[in-house]
Amino acid sequence: MNNFTHLDEKGNAVMVDVSSKKATSRLAVAQGMITMNEECYKKVNEHAFAKGDVLTIAQVAGIMGAKKVSELIPLCHSLPLDNVLVTFTRFENDGKYGFLAKCTTKNVGKTGVEMEALMGVNIALLTVYDMCKSIDKRMVISDIHLVEKHGGKSGDFYF
Repeated sequence: MNNFTHLDEKGNAVMVDVSSKKATSRLAVAQGMITMNEECYKKVNEHAFAKGDVLTIAQVAGIMGAKKVSELIPLCHSLPLDNVLVTFTRFENDGKYGFLAKCTTKNVGKTGVEMEALMGVNIALLTVYDMCKSIDKRMVISDIHLVEKHGGKSGDFYF
């Protein structure tokens, strides 16, 4: 009747039953960016915030966020993650300053780890925003998306 896996034939919300699926190696990569003013960008790079090293704290927050997906998004399975990696790349171009965040999640399981990668990026970027908002309230978080995924029945995906 429909292609939505989280709805039954009557439109009721359901958790997808993965009990009969075979565990396979899974990997997902998501990314997003935050732009900020030059003053804020410099302070982040100089580790000049009293709250601590912004990017290191944001990395830890992103990892923690990836581990909490099933508690925050209804109908998501709780997954054991074998690895979560959050990285930041600095950028300066055309008067824009900021950071590209990437989150890579891995496991061996019955369902994918895309939501965990997407959550990791979101929480990492929100943490940067929270730590820097005293300097720049006009920061913009944007372009959050799945970059690639591997494993499972649907196979590989590249954005």
